[in-house]
Amino acid sequence: MKILIKNGRVIDPHSGLDQVGDVALAAGRIVGLLRMPADFAPTRTIDASGCIVLPGLVDVAARLREPGHEHEGMLESEMAAAVAGGVTSLVCPPDTDPVLDEPGLVEMLKFRAEKLHQSRLFPLGALTRNLAGEVLTEMAELTESGCVGFGQAEVPLASTQVMQRALQYAATFGYTVWLRPQEMHLGKGVAASGPLATRLGLSGVPVAAETIALHTIFELLKTTGARVHLCRISSAAGVELLRRAKAEGLKVTADVSINSLHLTDVDIGFFDSRARLSPPLRQQRDRDALSAALADGTIDVLVSDHNPVDEDAKTLPFAEAEPGATGLELLLSLTLKWSQDQGVPLSRALAVVTSEPARVLGAALGTLQASVGQLVEGGVADLCVFDPAAAWTVRSDALRSQGKHTPFSGYELPGLVRATVVGGQLAFERD
Repeated sequence: MKILIKNGRVIDPHSGLDQVGDVALAAGRIVGLLRMPADFAPTRTIDASGCIVLPGLVDVAARLREPGHEHEGMLESEMAAAVAGGVTSLVCPPDTDPVLDEPGLVEMLKFRAEKLHQSRLFPLGALTRNLAGEVLTEMAELTESGCVGFGQAEVPLASTQVMQRALQYAATFGYTVWLRPQEMHLGKGVAASGPLATRLGLSGVPVAAETIALHTIFELLKTTGARVHLCRISSAAGVELLRRAKAEGLKVTADVSINSLHLTDVDIGFFDSRARLSPPLRQQRDRDALSAALADGTIDVLVSDHNPVDEDAKTLPFAEAEPGATGLELLLSLTLKWSQDQGVPLSRALAVVTSEPARVLGAALGTLQASVGQLVEGGVADLCVFDPAAAWTVRSDALRSQGKHTPFSGYELPGLVRATVVGGQLAFERD
């Protein structure tokens, strides 16, 4: 299919491009950027007047719930949600059932995803077998099968020795280890420690659960030289430790979720289980620090932390409800809201969901490294076209994800995705 996207404001955060013009796509590639090749005859034309054309979003934290949790989400529903939100590439954690600790399981998941012809799927492999924290997986074999890194998802490593060995091995072969900083014993509460959790009688997760884990990780990075991506930093103290680690030259990147960027523990309200999240929502000072760190580059990436939960598991008392919320369809709009509310330049706001996550993935993208998350002639044709002037209201029943629960239900958000192109094919178009 040959597609011409005409008259759009073309923004590529990677190169700094910001200009009104046309984009020509053919054979799955961008064949014309701000110009149309002389012999180009489109079979489909998309009028992007008044819209922004940017690289497809790259979300590095999205659970798809398959295999093993199909009652909460299936590849078909969650991939449909991704392209409806302009997300063309996503990374899923290894805590499926069975766990992604065998090459065959990874290959099967990638095959299933590719058959849908929607978003590109980049799985993380399990760092330890069955995420049990005892025996390291065969990282080389998992990399060959398509894994872009290795992590424990939400399962903390109890053994510092196992973490050290994992980092040593990963450093030897240039793999990235993805860790959510959470001390195993302090992180068992259901809300952030503080006055609100105390008043509501909810068990708390102290900031120390994050900072103790970060101290451990950073000390091991100094001796192993490994590369670590920190998943979903949630506190001001954690941000300060991250800033120091980067200043020391440690190979570390980090992300923050849309939930922690926009919400605080006050949004729990009267035990609203939609705000039962992991990591838990913290106080205003933490949210402000996270926002500032994302704006100045201390935190590299903004993620949806998409985690669909079914009705039965969510409509329970707050402390018993399963943590998680849908987010793929909200990522772009909440990025724009952050830009508008905090006065963050649009180029930086769009970078944290396009070029920056692609940079974090780096060489793990293989042949796609030079084009995912950016617009470049000859690069893969993964694009998002959205109307920045259009506002929409989040309605749970209108979400394409099988998970309908989000703490942003009822919010009016800016930016409406008009079309999403993946590999030169029109994966989503709004009527």
